[in-house]
Amino acid sequence: MGQAGRAAPLNLALLLGALAFAGSLDGYWTNAGQSVVVRIADCDNGMFCGTVVTATDEARADARRGGTENLIGTRLLTGVAAQRSGGWRGTLFVPDLNRRSTAELRLLDENRLRIRGCAVGKILCRSQVWYRIAPPTDASE
Repeated sequence: MGQAGRAAPLNLALLLGALAFAGSLDGYWTNAGQSVVVRIADCDNGMFCGTVVTATDEARADARRGGTENLIGTRLLTGVAAQRSGGWRGTLFVPDLNRRSTAELRLLDENRLRIRGCAVGKILCRSQVWYRIAPPTDASE
C-alpha cells in the first residue's frame, strides 16, 4: 500500500471527527466564574436555546437587581442558528442588565464555547468563554 492509500483512512477519520465536533453545541455549559449553568439544546426546528438551570445566590441577586426576578428558567440564548462560517448566531439576554443583544457563538474546542454579544451593531461587544460540564445533579430541567 502506497503513501496515499495509508493516508486516506486517516484523512477520513479526521474529517468525521471534525464533522462531529462542529455539531456539539448541545449540552451543559458554565461561565468562567461558575456562577450559572446553562443547558443549550435544540428548541425550535434546528435552532438552539440556552436556559439557566442552576445559579449561585450572587448571580440570582444580580439578576434581580437588573429586573429578572427568577434567573432559573430564564432563556439567555434564543434563536441560535448555524452559520456558513462554522459558528452560530442568535440573541443573547443579559439578565443583570435586562438587555438583549446579538450573539455570535463559536466552539473553540470540544469543551470551550466563546460567546460574543454586541449591544450596538458591532461597536459595544463583550466576549465570554463558557466551559462544557457534566449535567448538574441539582439542575431544574
